[in-house]
Amino acid sequence: MAELAKNTEIITPDADKVTPPWKEAWLSFCHNKLALLGLGIVIFFIIIAILAPVIAPYGFREQDLAKRLLAPSSEHWFGTDDFGRDIFSRILYGARISLWVGFFAVLGSVIFGTILGIVAGYYGRWIDTIISRIFDIMLAFPSILLAIAVVAILGPSLQNALIAIAIINIPNFGRLVRAKVLSVKQEEYIMAARAVGMKDSRILLHHILPNSMTPIIVQSTLAIATAIIEAAALGFLGLGAQAPTPEWGKMLADSQRYLVQAPWTLFFPGLAIMLTVLGFNLIGDGLRDVLDPKMKQ
Repeated sequence: MAELAKNTEIITPDADKVTPPWKEAWLSFCHNKLALLGLGIVIFFIIIAILAPVIAPYGFREQDLAKRLLAPSSEHWFGTDDFGRDIFSRILYGARISLWVGFFAVLGSVIFGTILGIVAGYYGRWIDTIISRIFDIMLAFPSILLAIAVVAILGPSLQNALIAIAIINIPNFGRLVRAKVLSVKQEEYIMAARAVGMKDSRILLHHILPNSMTPIIVQSTLAIATAIIEAAALGFLGLGAQAPTPEWGKMLADSQRYLVQAPWTLFFPGLAIMLTVLGFNLIGDGLRDVLDPKMKQ
C-alpha cells in the first residue's frame, strides 16, 4: 500500500492553463465573423464621429446656394443638399448625434429599467403587481406613438427625443430583469445569504445584479440600434433634432422633396442609418450566442 501511495500522482489543474470566463467569451466572439463585422462597423462610425472636425472638408452649417443639389463629385463626395451644404460633412457630424442619442438613451433605460425590474422581482407581492401593470400599460402602446406623445408634452428637441426614447424602452429592460431575478432569487446561495442575515441591499448589489447582467448586456446592444432608428424617426417627423443640426433622420426629412431630382440627398443618410443599426444588431447577436448558455448548447 505504501508503494502504491508513492507511485500515485495527484493530478491538480494547472492554474496558468485555466481560461478566464471573459477571455473565453472574447475568443468565442472572435470566432463569429458576422459579430466581428458588426464590431468593425460600429468602431468605424465611432472613429468618424470623434474625428469629424478633422475629417470633414466643410462645416456642417456651411452653405453655398450656388452649389445646391450638386451630384456626388470629387469636390463633394456625397453631393450637396438644398442649401448647398456638403452631405458628407453633415453625415460625419451626424454620427456624433446618432451615437450619442443611442448610447445615453439606452443607458437611461438600463438604469431605471434594471432598478424597477430588480425591485419587482425580488420583493414581489403588491410592489411587483404595480410595477408590472405600469410596464403592461406602456407596452400596450406602439413605441413610436408613445415617444411622439412624450415629445409632444416636453416639446420638440433632441434632448427631449432622447428622454422619450429612454422612457419607452424602460419596460423592455424592466421585464427582462424581473424575469431573471425571479429565477436567480431561488438559487441556494441567495437563500444562504438570507439565512446568515445579509441585508437585502447587499444581496441585490453583490448577488442578484451581477448574475442578471448577461441579458442586460445583450439587450442593451440591440436596444442601441433600436434607439438610433427611433431617434431618426422622431427627427424625420420634426420632433427630434431641429435645423440646422445634422441628424440623419432630420436630413431624410429635409430631402424627401428631392427624391427624384437629387436621390443622393436621401440615399447617403439612409445608408448611414442602415449600416450603424446593422453593426449593433450583429454585435448583439454575437453577444447572445456567446453569453446565452442555451445558444452555446
